[in-house]
Amino acid sequence: MAFASSQKGVSALGLLVFIALAGFAINVAFKVGPHYAENLQIKRIITSIDRNQTDMTASDFYDYVAKGLQVNGIQDVDLKKALNVTAQDNKILARLQYEQREPLIQNIDLVVKFDQEFSVGKP
Repeated sequence: MAFASSQKGVSALGLLVFIALAGFAINVAFKVGPHYAENLQIKRIITSIDRNQTDMTASDFYDYVAKGLQVNGIQDVDLKKALNVTAQDNKILARLQYEQREPLIQNIDLVVKFDQEFSVGKP
């Protein structure tokens, strides 16, 4: 059995370090979270195209995604650089590749990279 004198709890310095680390983790989450949410929206836009829509060209696909970004208010992604679309047989092959930078502390940035490939159309 432990004695009462050895059970002192958390020191003030320990509590301060814990609060600082928790604050840093929350700060990072608030800076990176919106970028992941935007990427999830872009993925939903791309995968929402009907699989039976085989008459869509690469240009039509690009326009569809651009309109989806505009409707969802996503302005941080330059679609001309980020999305590479090619039409092949009855499929549209799209590669979404971009990175987002978010300043963290002075000259330290958080960099989030996204690189996904999509195949839309009849299998």
